[in-house]
Amino acid sequence: MTEKSPKLRAALDGIPTYKPGKPAATGGPLAFKLSSNENPYPPLAGVLETVADAAASLNRYPDLACTALIAELAERFEVPLEHLATGTGSVGMAQQLVQSTAGPGDEVIYAWRSFEAYPIITQIAGATSVQVPLTDDEVHDLDAMADAITDRTRLIFVCNPNNPTSTVVRRAELERFLDRVPSDVLVVLDEAYVEFIRDERVPNGVDLYRDRPNVCVLRTFSKAYGLAGLRVGFAIAHEPVAAALRKTAVPFGVSQLAQDAAVASLRSEDALRERVDALVTERGRVWEALAAQGWTIPDCRANFVWLRLGERTLDFAAVCEAAGVVVRPFAGEGVRVTIGEREANEIFLRTAEAFRKEL
Repeated sequence: MTEKSPKLRAALDGIPTYKPGKPAATGGPLAFKLSSNENPYPPLAGVLETVADAAASLNRYPDLACTALIAELAERFEVPLEHLATGTGSVGMAQQLVQSTAGPGDEVIYAWRSFEAYPIITQIAGATSVQVPLTDDEVHDLDAMADAITDRTRLIFVCNPNNPTSTVVRRAELERFLDRVPSDVLVVLDEAYVEFIRDERVPNGVDLYRDRPNVCVLRTFSKAYGLAGLRVGFAIAHEPVAAALRKTAVPFGVSQLAQDAAVASLRSEDALRERVDALVTERGRVWEALAAQGWTIPDCRANFVWLRLGERTLDFAAVCEAAGVVVRPFAGEGVRVTIGEREANEIFLRTAEAFRKEL
């Protein structure tokens, strides 16, 4: 009898593998990882102690409802408890949202290039991706995204600031776009980098969600809060959407360590603000240095910069790695470079300047 392999869903065929930022080399010269948009600072004061205390109960399951964290978030954002849901980072929650809204025959709209997980989680659900090109300024083309809506559209991602281009959409154009979206289509404002925005024209997604039942806001503790290794994020949405997120969550997916660390981080707002301000200042310095070198780069509103390099992308990434900094290349398009330690940023800037002279 001929042996057969287990039958797997055809929707999984050809799914691209998510590519994390390449780690810095070990065992050789000092190298820096600028490829994953991680916070270069350690966790905030008191967080490590909180995690150590929680570790004493690793033999127990975590609080399934994330009660303390949900209560802290409800007070912080002045939203009802039932409008909150937690998950394994904002990317985990994005996958739950697709699972909750879309399946075979349905469409999910997002800008491209944007967060590389969007096409993966869409295909896993069996839905169809509708990728709308960015504008020449590397910004979401919201008019074109609205034009792409059909009766098969179930969900739209708006990544603001956008990963990997670090650009934003502002209040007027975002509100105009939301007014065009049918009320039965869910719009997800993915605000993983919202803490780094210093543009008053960019709206806080939570303000937009309040009177729009089809808007969901995603946030994470992985970036500004420096808890990338613990995998905890949250969503703010009206009750039907938040309830769907709770239904599709992996039971006990958010560890007690992550829950307690997130609560402790929320209570260290002043220290967080100082760190984020320092990174924003360094981001400005890096951007100005690149502009002075002759690079054409979009305004940066996250904790990274974007260089559109086209066919020279992989060459540039290789030169950076040889110099001691690992960046995130998107073959044929460009590189995303995290704002890291000042020493790392200096290596990157020297490398970019030398590479620019050879173009």
